[in-house]
Amino acid sequence: MTAQTKFKASALMNPFFPDSVSFGDKGVTFTIRKFLRSNDSFVFYTDISGVEIDNGIFFSTVRVLPRMRPEIVIENFGKRDALRVKELILEKVNN
Repeated sequence: MTAQTKFKASALMNPFFPDSVSFGDKGVTFTIRKFLRSNDSFVFYTDISGVEIDNGIFFSTVRVLPRMRPEIVIENFGKRDALRVKELILEKVNN
């Protein structure tokens, strides 16, 4: 993994404002976009207690469980991308 790896949600469900996940050396930035606004949440790898994936027919939702704050929900990822996001987070959390 490079110093900055990024995954974007499917453009089919939200073509102008897709959610994204960016991996850095010390943590993950989750960008949740809505019409005319966005919310960036940075979480250190050491602060993540778990990752869950909810699979739909075509797309998946990734739920990240930080230790001391509400869960972060990022939607409309392809199933492979969602699984890869989970694997990368858990790989960093377990090191």
